[in-house]
Amino acid sequence: MFPTDSIRAQLPHALRETQLEGLGSLYRGKVRDNYRRGDRLIMVATDRLSAFDHVLTTIPFKGEVLTRLAAFWFEKSRDVAPNHLLDWPDPNVLVCRACRPLPVEIVVRGYLTGSLWRDYEARRDPGYDQPLDSGLRRDQRFERPLVTPSTKAEHGQHDLPISEAQILSRGLVEPRHWEEAREIALALFERGQAWARGRGLILVDTKYEMGLDGDRLVVIDEMHTPDSSRYWVESEYEQRFAKGEPQRMLDKENIRQWLIQERGFSGHGPLPEIPDDVRLDLAQKYLSAFEQLTGDPFPGEVGELPPRLERNLRAKGYLSLAG
Repeated sequence: MFPTDSIRAQLPHALRETQLEGLGSLYRGKVRDNYRRGDRLIMVATDRLSAFDHVLTTIPFKGEVLTRLAAFWFEKSRDVAPNHLLDWPDPNVLVCRACRPLPVEIVVRGYLTGSLWRDYEARRDPGYDQPLDSGLRRDQRFERPLVTPSTKAEHGQHDLPISEAQILSRGLVEPRHWEEAREIALALFERGQAWARGRGLILVDTKYEMGLDGDRLVVIDEMHTPDSSRYWVESEYEQRFAKGEPQRMLDKENIRQWLIQERGFSGHGPLPEIPDDVRLDLAQKYLSAFEQLTGDPFPGEVGELPPRLERNLRAKGYLSLAG
């Protein structure tokens, strides 16, 4: 396991944002700084942490974990669906083909948990037009995965649940592209669950983003990372479920639960401060997920990230000396 002392030492160096002049036009997402140049999108994963659609703090090594895992999963799923990855010049950077994103996220759920459980418990209709049976329990496995899409909100706005019927009636996605996207999402989820199971984890749910490269549908953004997915420890699932205990998680749900339980925050009101021990704990969980999923030790190094980013991007020709 990556040394805790090294994670702690990286706390002051966590990457909040980048200013890479000459890399292209910049758009800051919740987590990534995206530079567009022609038909290329250079995605720099920062260490920003967002929860409930707000950027709250930074988590050391988070951007590198997301980038390494995205590249790992993109390579492992090329036979299932094409993706936009072209190059990987730095541990925090993916160079991708610029695509026209679908205006929805495709969420696939294998278990009744998270926001879906909170809605179910409160008897609220989440808006997916997929009624669930009565008498289900928290963290119960579905007989087959559910597709529960959401809108893609601008930075600072909230993603909202949306039904498949609404996606089609509003003309957000052409029917043929939606049907293909849905099939791809379910196939990727099946592949991800099988791999995770072999590594002692459960891929509980995840979101996929897809875009059009011309008329070809491709997977974009990231895949099966602890930011976009829930992972539980498989060996503890049955016992915890039988006792009604929370599952052991290696993903961002840890910070969501901490915010709800310790700060009473679920997206509304003043943004809470995140103590360093909470940042450190979440970093450890992200690194554990990386090492368990890949079977490799995390190779991160303590230090400032901007000099390394600039050096690696120059070496691959993405930044000129005059940039």
